[in-house]
Amino acid sequence: VAQQAAPVSAGGAGAKIVAPMAGTILDVKVNVGDAVEVGQVVAILEAMKLENEVVSTASGVVKQVLVNKGQSVGNQEAIIIVG
Repeated sequence: VAQQAAPVSAGGAGAKIVAPMAGTILDVKVNVGDAVEVGQVVAILEAMKLENEVVSTASGVVKQVLVNKGQSVGNQEAIIIVG
């Protein structure tokens, strides 16, 4: 099941990739400094016992990874910043 997060502007700081729903981060597929493209899987989120792919909504370089494996996140919570 693939879920696409909606881009959220972060001013000049870059684009926020957000969790499409509340859940637990099972895996983070990128690191700071990695180049990403629109549609690239950046994290795996478990919600309601289903694994959901979180994809990048912007192309650029990963500036920040705001979550760790095993961390719970809320709906629309920023998980990665791409600039």
